[in-house]
Amino acid sequence: MKRILIIDDEEDLCVLMRAYLQPLQFDVHLAFTLRDGLQKARELSPDILFLDNNLPDGLGWDTVGQLRTLLPQSKINLMSAFTHLPQELENIPLVRFLEKPISLSTLKSFL
Repeated sequence: MKRILIIDDEEDLCVLMRAYLQPLQFDVHLAFTLRDGLQKARELSPDILFLDNNLPDGLGWDTVGQLRTLLPQSKINLMSAFTHLPQELENIPLVRFLEKPISLSTLKSFL
């Protein structure tokens, strides 16, 4: 079973994403702060990571380099209401951008 970690301070969104993903046979874990998310990433080594940018304790996207080193085989999906990725994040392997609000059909294509 593939493991997913969602790091986002919008708890309702996290719960909805988990409710959608668990029946698809994913082991889904949630973190609502960057600090908690990084700790869970180390512990869980998720196959897929959904990472919000604007978190209460920092900018998630600033940790992409650290996460890429920590989780070299994981897919990292950066989420935001912003309409595009900063240029320095565009060509990193296995990193994609998911614009909020998220539709379920769009979410499925990021698995």
